[in-house]
Amino acid sequence: MSKVTSVIEELVTPIVEELNLELVEIEFLKEGRNWFLRVYIDTPEGGIDIEQCALVSERLSEVLDEKDPIEQNYYLEVSSPGAERPLKKESDFEKSVGKFIYVKTYEPIKDIKEFQGYLRSYTKEGLELEVRIKTRKLTVFIENDKIAKARLAIDFSS
Repeated sequence: MSKVTSVIEELVTPIVEELNLELVEIEFLKEGRNWFLRVYIDTPEGGIDIEQCALVSERLSEVLDEKDPIEQNYYLEVSSPGAERPLKKESDFEKSVGKFIYVKTYEPIKDIKEFQGYLRSYTKEGLELEVRIKTRKLTVFIENDKIAKARLAIDFSS
């Protein structure tokens, strides 16, 4: 996590907690000539509306104006993580058991680095993913420290 995103996390966490929301992810990145601070929020049940995003944006803007932790000019965006929300924390994986997910690994497992399938279980050691390879269903165990990226996915094969 970059210095900026960790500072922003400290500033936004009390806001989202007070509103009974969940902080999903923070990004601070340059696109073209512009910098963007993106804050993704959700509800514990899943599903956020525009009014909740606007409220967090207003409150966070006030804190950012007061503390001024970012040197360069940037655009603040507060939004939903969308249907393909990232899975980062243990609780994200635990809530996603039974759901269709995408996982990219740092190194190949059985000669494959990208997996899509149903999350069958999750522990502190890793996850079990039921994947379809051609016409066969296989269960693959992926250790947590091998996961480069994970997110919810949409199963178009159903």
